[in-house]
Amino acid sequence: MTQQELSDVELVDRLPHVHIEHHDAEHYRGWFRRELVFNRCRSCGNWIQPMRPMCPVCWSTDVEPVAVSGTGTLHLVLLLHQGPPAPGVDYAKGPYPVVTVELAEQEALRYTSTVVGVPADEVVIGMPVQLDWIDRNGAPFPVFRPATGEAA
Repeated sequence: MTQQELSDVELVDRLPHVHIEHHDAEHYRGWFRRELVFNRCRSCGNWIQPMRPMCPVCWSTDVEPVAVSGTGTLHLVLLLHQGPPAPGVDYAKGPYPVVTVELAEQEALRYTSTVVGVPADEVVIGMPVQLDWIDRNGAPFPVFRPATGEAA
């Protein structure tokens, strides 16, 4: 079985630190394909984040998991100076950026993660970013890095 075809049991086994529900399992399966997946309403086109089985705009249950482009703009920046231990997070090196990205697909479609590849003091609201992936706890984890080329 390929990573694209992870069963529910395999998905939970691979992400033991994540609480996975039936309606958001495709979001986490997307991680193993290195895709950021959200539900999108087939009736009105609205993107749904967090994943839900029903569109909050038109109340349709005709939703499908679809990958987003992964490009966006920093909407919120928090710099953590201390916190719980996590793989790849070293507070001794300075603050750790936690960011919320407004994705290009839809106004107010936002996702929270971190930014890599840039010093924390250069992470600013309005910065164009693109999706990237790191390994955390033995599984892919979505992060963002400053956009380059056409994504900028």
